[in-house]
Amino acid sequence: MKKILAIVLALCLALSLAACGGGASSAPAASTPAASTPAASAPADAGGAGADLSGLNVGVFYYNYGDTYIASVRTALDAALDAKGVTYQDYDGNNNQATQNDAIQTALTNGTNLLVVNLVNSGSPDAAKAIMDMAGDVPVIFFNRAVDTEDDPDATLKSSDKIGFIGTDAPEAGHLQGQMIGEYLLAHYDEVDLNGDGVISYAMFKGDEANVEAIYRTQYGQEDADKVLTDAGKPALAYFDPNNSSKYQVDQGGAWSAAAALDYMNTNLSQYNDANSNMIELVICNNDGMAEGVISALNGVGYNTGDDKSIPVFGVDATDAAKLLISEGKMTGTVKQDAEGMANAIANTVEGIGTGSSVTDAIAAAAAVNTEMYSIAEGVANKLYVAYAPYMG
Repeated sequence: MKKILAIVLALCLALSLAACGGGASSAPAASTPAASTPAASAPADAGGAGADLSGLNVGVFYYNYGDTYIASVRTALDAALDAKGVTYQDYDGNNNQATQNDAIQTALTNGTNLLVVNLVNSGSPDAAKAIMDMAGDVPVIFFNRAVDTEDDPDATLKSSDKIGFIGTDAPEAGHLQGQMIGEYLLAHYDEVDLNGDGVISYAMFKGDEANVEAIYRTQYGQEDADKVLTDAGKPALAYFDPNNSSKYQVDQGGAWSAAAALDYMNTNLSQYNDANSNMIELVICNNDGMAEGVISALNGVGYNTGDDKSIPVFGVDATDAAKLLISEGKMTGTVKQDAEGMANAIANTVEGIGTGSSVTDAIAAAAAVNTEMYSIAEGVANKLYVAYAPYMG
């Protein structure tokens, strides 16, 4: 009888431990459809319902809690990991790679056995390799921010079967934004051409000088809009400041921030305005946070307050704040980067690894959950793309 009782007690203890899932650190700080949108992303279970993930101890490392889009991913990922019963801890890199590296080393020392990393120095193979070296045999899932350069975009991912990447196809957002801008301008050309000179002047706000996503958004947001215009017999866009050969203004801190865009736009409007008959007629932003800063500056000179006096402003991310601005008539459009979709892909990959799959197999299973939203990069089996979609309300 004593032996039977001991077995029953042992089974009860095991079940209670398996039910004690994860927990995160403090709540995220506040702050980076008109056409068909990929199917909504449900937090599907790629590893099988009731999977035993009690052996997982996950560290999730964000580049900056203050980024609006990243805050949305964090909220969704916390919920998805909680639902799966995963033990995890969130860390804020505070936009500093050394800070993130220190946190990763501490986490590994404390027993973390799976790293989920939103790299601070985006597009830096050296930064990614330093983390891989620290991790050793511990798997690493990089997400959202590229680990390689534009010239050799998959070198790091192909170097190890212990790592994977979950993010977006970098050029896609720029292409979608440029197409959306061009089509909008064709439909509203005369009202956007405030000074009636037949050419639309524009400002461009870049989130980070080296970030691959920022590079492509800056390039294609303008180039693809130009193609739509010129194919229809209209002139290409003209950058508002002829002395700026780069044809963009960049957040020097690499934070894609509303504050940087607000400062730039206030300075721009002091010289390019209605009184001087050279008002900026279009603003293209790499993300919705910078679009918010631009709109705040425009509000200060009586534009984009929700009435008819407005210039088109476009962003990327489809944050809740941007959606509200669009619904209020203060912002024109954005490109949806699905925070919940990205979070669910990460959580399902974590689950797959936790149940014994390789990183590549776990990523493949996560992609199979929603083939309209997710795809595997051609020739790179450990790289999952989350689809973008245009959004104009």
